[in-house]
Amino acid sequence: MEIKRSDLRNIAIIAHVDHGKTTLVDEMLKQGGIYRQNQETVTCVMDSGDIERERGITILAKNTAVHYEDVKINIVDTPGHADFGGEVERVLKMVNGVILLVDSAEGPMPQTRFVLQRALSLNHPVIVVINKIDKPDARIAEVEDEVLELLIDLDATDEQLDSPVLYCSGRAGTASRNPNEQGTDLKPLFETILEYIPAPEGDPDEPLQLLVSSIDYNDYVGRIGIGRIERGTLRLNQDVAICNYHSDEKPKRVRIASLFQIDGLRRVPVEEAKMGDIVCFSGAGDINIGDTVADLTNPEPLEFVKVSEPTIEMTFSVNDSPFAGREGKFVTSRQIRDRLYRELLKDVSLRVSDGDTTEEFLVAGRGEMHLSILLETMRREGYEICCSTPRVLFKEIDGEKCEPIERLTVDVPEQYMGAIIEKLGQRKGELLEMHQVGSRMRLEYLIPTRCLFGYRTKFMTDTHGEGILNTIFDSYAPYKGEIPMRFTGSLVASETNETTTYGIYNCQDRGRMFVVPGQPVYEGMVVGECPKMEDITLNPCKKKQLTAIRSAGADEKLLLTPPVLFSLEEAIEFIGDDELIEATPKSIRIRKRILNTENRLKAQSRIKRGLEK
Repeated sequence: MEIKRSDLRNIAIIAHVDHGKTTLVDEMLKQGGIYRQNQETVTCVMDSGDIERERGITILAKNTAVHYEDVKINIVDTPGHADFGGEVERVLKMVNGVILLVDSAEGPMPQTRFVLQRALSLNHPVIVVINKIDKPDARIAEVEDEVLELLIDLDATDEQLDSPVLYCSGRAGTASRNPNEQGTDLKPLFETILEYIPAPEGDPDEPLQLLVSSIDYNDYVGRIGIGRIERGTLRLNQDVAICNYHSDEKPKRVRIASLFQIDGLRRVPVEEAKMGDIVCFSGAGDINIGDTVADLTNPEPLEFVKVSEPTIEMTFSVNDSPFAGREGKFVTSRQIRDRLYRELLKDVSLRVSDGDTTEEFLVAGRGEMHLSILLETMRREGYEICCSTPRVLFKEIDGEKCEPIERLTVDVPEQYMGAIIEKLGQRKGELLEMHQVGSRMRLEYLIPTRCLFGYRTKFMTDTHGEGILNTIFDSYAPYKGEIPMRFTGSLVASETNETTTYGIYNCQDRGRMFVVPGQPVYEGMVVGECPKMEDITLNPCKKKQLTAIRSAGADEKLLLTPPVLFSLEEAIEFIGDDELIEATPKSIRIRKRILNTENRLKAQSRIKRGLEK
């Protein structure tokens, strides 16, 4: 007999990046009684990873729970960046409704459209929250109209078009049903969740069904599956069957070794969990996202949401530079391979395959940030890796070569608009829409994914750091032809040694330098950028010849231009097709694929002769 769990609600908070999801969850935890009165708290408590805290973004979807009027509200905080859209897609199967957060100044953005479309396709009810209403440039009425237009555009049902609208300040921890009042607490939000988000329905006595939507890992118990019980009851030490809707393999028998429910920021051990509960369990050593935990006598698998395919690919390989093995703990191809394939267990939108040699691996993902975060995580864990420039994944559709196209949205002050239109025009951008948003201009483009490689840094320079750029995958379209993306060359070191002030001083007239005095470099390492589209080999390690009358402080008078120090993303944007990034726990270096100067020049002349023929 189907029953309603009136004591439970499961919701996800979805929004574009930086619209305030994690900050709002912080306040919901505080007002949901999770903390003691005098307990010290941190901001963005759900962003638990080091990289998440440093960058101020959510990368992995996280579960938490609060209590309001005897009702437990399970909350899933999701990433807002388009590159981590796979995280959002998989967790939406865990919940019964969503809170759509929209910035009161920016309004709906590309990722807002993407995540809302996914929620509507699952027929989830939506609570619209206009956040940051205390911003000085808030335009609440206009944003509300824009959200309604977006719902109509995405073919929302009549019930979804009648979604309740709340006006919040996540930072102040207030919510109101009236746009002209800020409110005093989040009580209106909690009440709307209880009224509008349906309670889970199902039969606790029917055969068990639980869809695994997330995987965690613990050194003591191995893999931990996380998911919502669709029907039936799950008990500690129960024998269950693991099956998959998209696989013909026979169900595997496993025993539930531990069982937890999430309460606040803790996992609480329980003896059993019923239909509607979100649980964490261990015991199934090789469980994967998309698997179903089912009754042993009646194993019925559940269908898992189809996650969007990756659009770009990079080659990860063993570090073979002269400095290999100096800084990292994990340097062999076997260790790198094991780590990459282990990442597949947690990341449903990542693809890994073996390359042409045993030392190369093809890693495909949603975007540059998606792959750079993986590279940064591995480097911090002690891996040494070389990676190539990103390349797009082409598709053949109806016999025609097609490439991925991004929907690009830029918000810029009016005075910088001309430079942006000119640069995007050079990169085959197609202007769709241009309108004013407050004191700024918003431009929407369709542009090939490969044309955005290396553009973000130039965009920030052209807008003097005031521009906002957002992209999301739109579709595949016919190949637009060859488009040159890099208009500069590299300054390449000619010998292996330590750089000197004298050497750098004599090199800096050729272009921008990337190295400081006393830094070890090797032959073939990129030490600067040449303003012309050519590579120049030079020696930043050159020493001044000593003379009988040379003073000890002669080099101190040489003035050096401050070098450019790349982050990982900036290095990925900079490198050319014949270059690699060497990422180690302590260093990020750019190098040529062929390190020996003579061999590299021979290879370049062969390529040139081939093109001329």
